[in-house]
Amino acid sequence: MSGMGRINPRQMKQAMKKMGIRNTELKDVIEVIIKMPNEELIFKYPEVGLMEVHGSKTYQVSGEPESRPVGTIDEDTGEVIPAEDIELVMSQTGCDKETAVNALQECGGQPAEAIIKIISS
Repeated sequence: MSGMGRINPRQMKQAMKKMGIRNTELKDVIEVIIKMPNEELIFKYPEVGLMEVHGSKTYQVSGEPESRPVGTIDEDTGEVIPAEDIELVMSQTGCDKETAVNALQECGGQPAEAIIKIISS
């Protein structure tokens, strides 16, 4: 479309306002965390935009995330076994991840009990 490069920013703001669209930037955001079953994405000091359209809010996060594993999902209960607990059991017993996860599942997610269970076996 010809003429599209000539849109006046002021006119664009007015048109968006008439349509009920409001854009703002959230200031001083320190951290945004997106949690998924097996992973977290951590955005440190991201740029965060907020667009409101007729009461509905949409957030846009810009930045480079760090990825951090969260754990393993217990298929029986659907709960997440924290990665730290798995690593603790593995480091204290010398077992592999599968053995640590199984012991944690059998011990209700209690690392100390899982360690004792593996050592006693």
